[in-house]
Amino acid sequence: MSDQTPAKNPEGLTRAHVVPFMVFMGFMLVLQITDASIGWDHPQAPWWRQDPAHFIYPIQTLVTLGLIVYYWKHITFNWSLKWALVAVPFGALGIAFWLLPTMAYDWLGLTGKTTGVLSMLGVDARAEGFDPGVFENPATWWSVVVLRFLRAAVVVALVEEIFWRGFIMRYVCDWEGDYWKQPFGKATWKSYLIVTGLFMIAHAPVDYAGAFVYGSLTYLLCVWSKNLGACVIMHAVANFLMGLYIMATGKYGLW
Repeated sequence: MSDQTPAKNPEGLTRAHVVPFMVFMGFMLVLQITDASIGWDHPQAPWWRQDPAHFIYPIQTLVTLGLIVYYWKHITFNWSLKWALVAVPFGALGIAFWLLPTMAYDWLGLTGKTTGVLSMLGVDARAEGFDPGVFENPATWWSVVVLRFLRAAVVVALVEEIFWRGFIMRYVCDWEGDYWKQPFGKATWKSYLIVTGLFMIAHAPVDYAGAFVYGSLTYLLCVWSKNLGACVIMHAVANFLMGLYIMATGKYGLW
């Protein structure tokens, strides 16, 4: 199916665009429950109790990736070298804005938790989070890091863009009708505000400012390129660069 022709199987298309995202988010709920029930933030705790994400995330990554592969033939990416090259600087610029608040935290020489406007803008140390340093064995450490990059730069990039840009942007344009007849990348203020707002809410409050700017840039690329593949590549580049920054600075809270 092209982005301009009516869907022959709207229910199947909806499942292909929505199920991987819902399963991915379901694992985030499982992580919260698991962390609350067995999590123990203590140096003497075993790795799986110090941060249950160390075993929840790999399972989430592989299960969601399997679903994306299963539904792959139902999703129109329209991969394009031209738009891929355009997407790279978009991704770099988007993640630069995302990282700017925590970079400002260091530039300003701040310590502890911020309050007021700085807190609203996400100016924070972002030091506590998914730290692979809990593993001493080099092979295990590298396995965890590779899986973390796979999750961020491949699975998250695919599952979020398929859902936000491939499905929700169409859905909000005509939720009472056949939204699959809506062309990909159709620009409306309603879809911009709803999709960008929901994208922000799907992240932690500390990331709201960065998510707003990043979501706006992705929306711009989407309506300009009319190309889902470009949005995926932008997201992949952004998350890969963020991963490199995290590993270089130890700001594991960004993950």
